[in-house]
Amino acid sequence: NPETSGRFHTDWLNMMFPRLMLAHTLLKDDGVIFISIDDNEVDNLKNLCNEIFGENNFVGLFPRVTKKSGKSTDDIANNNDFILVYKKMNKPKFNLQFHTDSGFKNKDEFFEERGFYKLNQTLDYDSLQYSPSLDYPIEIDGETFYAGSSYEKYLKRKNGNFSRADWAWRWSKELFDFGYKNGFIVIKKYDTYSRIYTKTYEKVTIEKTNNKFEIKEIQRTKPLSTLEFTDNIYSNDNSKKDITKLFSSAIFDYSKPISLLKFILSFSTEKDDIILDFFSGSATTAHAVMQLNAEDGGNRKYIMVQLPQLCDEKTEAYKNGYKNICEIGKERIRRAGAKIKEEMENTENLDIGFRVFKLDSTNFNKWDIPLFEDADISEYLKTTKEIVDNRTEVDAMFEILIKNGFPLTEKIYTLDIDGYKFYHITEDFLVLVSFAENIPINVIEQAIEYLPAKLILTMDAFEDTSAIVTAKHIINKDYSIQFEILGENDINEN
Repeated sequence: NPETSGRFHTDWLNMMFPRLMLAHTLLKDDGVIFISIDDNEVDNLKNLCNEIFGENNFVGLFPRVTKKSGKSTDDIANNNDFILVYKKMNKPKFNLQFHTDSGFKNKDEFFEERGFYKLNQTLDYDSLQYSPSLDYPIEIDGETFYAGSSYEKYLKRKNGNFSRADWAWRWSKELFDFGYKNGFIVIKKYDTYSRIYTKTYEKVTIEKTNNKFEIKEIQRTKPLSTLEFTDNIYSNDNSKKDITKLFSSAIFDYSKPISLLKFILSFSTEKDDIILDFFSGSATTAHAVMQLNAEDGGNRKYIMVQLPQLCDEKTEAYKNGYKNICEIGKERIRRAGAKIKEEMENTENLDIGFRVFKLDSTNFNKWDIPLFEDADISEYLKTTKEIVDNRTEVDAMFEILIKNGFPLTEKIYTLDIDGYKFYHITEDFLVLVSFAENIPINVIEQAIEYLPAKLILTMDAFEDTSAIVTAKHIINKDYSIQFEILGENDINEN
């Protein structure tokens, strides 16, 4: 899609629209999508996401520094791109950063359970909206306190002579009594007057539940700034360093830094979430998932999707033996997983394994049986194999996995029955499969004793039609097992 094309933007939108529609379908209701984009299409992308996700589900547009130096024109250095964020529908469960400040420096007898406290708010204030219910006298150790530190002004207010914004307490009488009893109040004495201050603790606050005040534990957090990714740690300069550490050279030019993906994941995912990357490139996202799992003990899983775009012969990647981008991504996952295991502690149980799938035609031959009267079907079956040439039984098993509604992450086991190889999906033998030829009836009888929910064999498993009839009779007579013979329906139709 060259920029010289008259349909440059249209072609790009036609490529993005179905992917974003699919992303919307796949997202959990509280899921979010992060899209990295430069200024060429950022406006079009936002309009597209507004249409698919809805304007109300726009979360934010984050500028990201790409490099600190260099320029794209003689006048302006274009040193940033953008990260566009939308949610599916429900409020996302963002993991906000822990936040504290220098004001939390005081200790009291509650330090162990409440942490430090700060003392920067008086109980009284010149309110924006005066409320008579918050204007009451407080008596402590024989001293009476009034909001604004003036008894005369208090009397005027109580007689109805108050402004729209006037002195009052921040807490109700009920809340004050609870706070004073539980150590949230401090009296500071000055030369001519005293003031009441409230303590703000690091770890706790006062909440009202079922008309009753309680001290609740909290974790003080701060919202994510839209300028978060302008720090140089998130630049492409660091992504080159990440790649070079694994491959000894920068074999991929446009990868994102691990720091960026890891921050996004820590901010937006739970420890058992699934992360999908539609444009995985060198698989930085997979690298970041494994790194974060190693750090916080998570069990996040990733799905990387990438077209096998060919590497130019002049590139470092091609010179290092990588013919397409997918090969770079696979090798990066292998090396990154091994490096994390080597360098980090307590990673014995860290899962760094992955499976690679390629979108392709079916693994099974179509049963294209000649449609003429003297066709010898038996002879035809003997010469036509079920599995396509250059495909393996493992390839075929994964196709069966999908067609029977199992995820591609499901475990597949092997079983030997009198020298005949069987595969079974899950340890509970939910599906039992064999691609073996000329399987004796007694072996089939042994197989169904494992009581699979479904038994799948090929036409090659039977010497003739009578063997098929016998097998069906045995299964239907004594067992409630689904029995499928691959290719049988195609033969019956012919």
